[in-house]
Amino acid sequence: MKFPKINFDDMKNEGTGSVTAHERRKFLKLGLAIAGVYAGGKILSLTSIVGTAHASGGTSIVKRYPYNPHYSMVIRQSLCIDCERCVDACNEINNVPEYGYRTRILTKKYTGTLDKRVEFIPVLCNHCNDAPCVRACPTKATYKDPVTGIVRMESKKCIGCKTCMLACPYDARYFSAERHAVDKCDFCWEERLSKGDTQTGCSSACPTGARTFGNLTDPDNIVYKLVHQLEEQIWVLRPADDTKPNIFYMKGNIRSVDNILNEQKFKYFDPSNV
Repeated sequence: MKFPKINFDDMKNEGTGSVTAHERRKFLKLGLAIAGVYAGGKILSLTSIVGTAHASGGTSIVKRYPYNPHYSMVIRQSLCIDCERCVDACNEINNVPEYGYRTRILTKKYTGTLDKRVEFIPVLCNHCNDAPCVRACPTKATYKDPVTGIVRMESKKCIGCKTCMLACPYDARYFSAERHAVDKCDFCWEERLSKGDTQTGCSSACPTGARTFGNLTDPDNIVYKLVHQLEEQIWVLRPADDTKPNIFYMKGNIRSVDNILNEQKFKYFDPSNV
């Protein structure tokens, strides 16, 4: 199922101002179709993530950096131990209700006779450069920040139609009854970055360094180095959707990547201190 396309080369995709009424109508119809298909469960399943993840070099995935700073996150999947400190920190910092989520950890269990591995896959908003949720929103409640490129929500403009939730290929949004609006990850912009912090709550909380947050436009930044190193393959979720996501995945179990990470000192966050 294809989403309507817009010319991202001519815009930074803030809101739906340059999306035609015809495109908006197509999205509303698409929402009804998706609701019919996925009414019984999650739009994003672990099987679909693993099945469609495509490994390729970072330089081919990262096609352009239209923002400065261009915030991004690299997730070293093999280092995730499912401790959920990232989830706890996110919920605490951003006042996420018990039923909601801004980030999750999906579990993949291998059932082969000899293969008893379990893999954990952290998932959050991908802050796409060509975000379907932004194109789908009829009120511009969800938009790309023109400076940072973070996909954000303006709750007062949200009418609760949930079209953005249906349009998101990553199932990264939920409806907040308290806010009377859709809520999602904003890279902790409101609670941390806008106040001078340089790390998200989840990246600070991770005890293994599985989540690394930074700036893709800075060659000296740890995220830039991880994405552009050549030894380890990286991938994005649902590459066929061509959303130009800013969350990158890698196994991260090789010495060269470890050496890169050693250049950055991690300050672990304890949500109990908030």
